[in-house]
Amino acid sequence: MQFIGHGSLMFRVNDFAIYIDPVSSAGDYRFMPKADLILVTHQHGDHLDIPLINEIKKEDTVVLTNEKSTEQLGWALPMIEGDRFELNDILIEAVPAYNIVNMRAPGAPFHPKGEGVGYVLTIGGLKFYVAGDTENTPEMKELKNIEVAFLPMNLPYTMTPAMVADAAKAFNPRILYPYHYGATDTNEIVGLLKDSGIEVRIRKF
Repeated sequence: MQFIGHGSLMFRVNDFAIYIDPVSSAGDYRFMPKADLILVTHQHGDHLDIPLINEIKKEDTVVLTNEKSTEQLGWALPMIEGDRFELNDILIEAVPAYNIVNMRAPGAPFHPKGEGVGYVLTIGGLKFYVAGDTENTPEMKELKNIEVAFLPMNLPYTMTPAMVADAAKAFNPRILYPYHYGATDTNEIVGLLKDSGIEVRIRKF
C-alpha cells in the first residue's frame, strides 16, 4: 500500500497495481506503474481526474466508478452500493459513502446518499476498507472483519476525529489509517482510540 496524497492510494498485489481516486494534484505519477485496476469513489474533481486515468491505464485496465463518474468517463463500469466485482482473485465490494451532518446549505449535503461509494477489497483473505468521502454512517458501523480501514478526517467535507473514532469503535478494524485529513490534527484521533485495541497509523502526505 502506498499513500500518494489527499484521497489517493495505491495497492500493489505482486505486480498488480490498484489505484484508488488517482488525481494529479495529489502526487507525481510519472514513475509509478501503469494501473491494472482503478477505483473511483465519486465525481468531485479531487477524486476523479479523467486525463490522469487516461495516462495511467493500459489497454486492459479495469476502471470501476460510481455512476456519476461513469457518466463523465463514458466507458468505466458503474458501481452502486451492494455491487461486487472480482478481478485477479481480488473481490471489490461497493459500500455507501455520504454525509449526514455536513451540508453545503440546508438540505444539501456535500456528498448526498446514493451518489458516492467506498470500497471493501478482499485480498488474500484480508479485508481492506477505503471509505471515500463519507461520515460515520450506520452502514459503515455494520462492517465486519475489516483488517485495515482508511477513513477520511477533514471538515467540513467528511469527518471529525470524534466521528472517525465513533465509527472505528463500532466496526473495529485491526489497523486504522486516517487519510484525506488536510490540516486536521491527527494527534486527536490517536488519543481518542488509545486503549481501544485499534492500531492507529499516521502517514504524512
